[in-house]
Amino acid sequence: MLAALLLALVPPQTAPAAQRAQSPSIDVATLLVAMLERHRLPALGGALVTADGPQAFAAIGRRSNQIPAVALSDDLWHLGSCTKAMTATLAARLVEQKKIAWDTPVSEVFTDLPGGVHAGWAGATLELLLAHRGGAPAEIEPGLWDELFGSTAPPREQRAKLVAALLAAPPAQRPGSAYVYSNAGYALAGAMLETRADMLWENLMRQEVFVPLKMTSAGFGAPGSAGKLDQPLGHRAPEGGKPAKPVPVGPRADNPAAIAPAGGVHASLADWGRFAAAHLAGAKGATGYLGADSWRRLHTPAEGQEYALGWMVTERDWAGGTAWTHSGSNTMWYATAWLAPERGFAVLVTTNQGGEGAAQAVDDTCAALIGAWRAKHGGGGR
Repeated sequence: MLAALLLALVPPQTAPAAQRAQSPSIDVATLLVAMLERHRLPALGGALVTADGPQAFAAIGRRSNQIPAVALSDDLWHLGSCTKAMTATLAARLVEQKKIAWDTPVSEVFTDLPGGVHAGWAGATLELLLAHRGGAPAEIEPGLWDELFGSTAPPREQRAKLVAALLAAPPAQRPGSAYVYSNAGYALAGAMLETRADMLWENLMRQEVFVPLKMTSAGFGAPGSAGKLDQPLGHRAPEGGKPAKPVPVGPRADNPAAIAPAGGVHASLADWGRFAAAHLAGAKGATGYLGADSWRRLHTPAEGQEYALGWMVTERDWAGGTAWTHSGSNTMWYATAWLAPERGFAVLVTTNQGGEGAAQAVDDTCAALIGAWRAKHGGGGR
């Protein structure tokens, strides 16, 4: 009964006929209904993408657990750390424009910090930071985090405070010596880009990523308007058997703007799909947006590593070999992307709830979408 009601309210939305001709439409909405019922999420969105763009996408469920407002296929979703691939892509654009280099060290960019740059940061370059090998810590010091989380200062001012605190102290490990996943490292990289370009990271993202890729819905922070239910609300994970609780749009609905380069973008499913499509096209040799060397660098980990620049790189039979993936969560949303460059498709899944249950739901939905794609187009096993 619930499945029939949800499908009646939210029919599947697909790409234009010109795109569907190359990729027969898959009933994403029906697949999402089954997953929503199994995992009891507020809402769930999913998309299938090729290098030509989004092929089929849909959203099922409610914008809030507390109000019966239906999630729509063109709603906005917080992408968490899936933002990292976008920041790395921005870096590639600026490198091609010669505003910065992959091997530019932090000490050459931040030359007038009150506490200077600790000597231990020598060798910490833009590329190493984007590969999580630049020496940045896994966690931001709690006192500094609390200060940033409650801050109403402009984003660039927040990032300047974080940069000054990080670089005045020794790095967590010698730059280049180890992989340590670090939001702080991406905040440093984002600050390097905005300093060299003399433009706010958010504006650089609009100019160099969103506009060229026609991501017209993309923005920053929790989507929607304060006091309204015009977009899905994020939900904290259920506790004590109680339903997940929605978080109103406001200062505590997202992580601090200081770390936005690590995980602050929101977008519609279609626009997230346009970003994934650009990377699939780049893998096929398209050079209109970035050159071949830039695409190769974004998608290739250092020897012995599994993380490239914004993407975890692994092997999957269903992908025909190499697959790129990333997940993201600000604890109130969860999103995952899987790209199969050899087979030329991607699956994107998101939900407006955080926590382990949401992560499992998104993982299961990715597997179901991959299975649906394989049923239409063939492919290997897991």
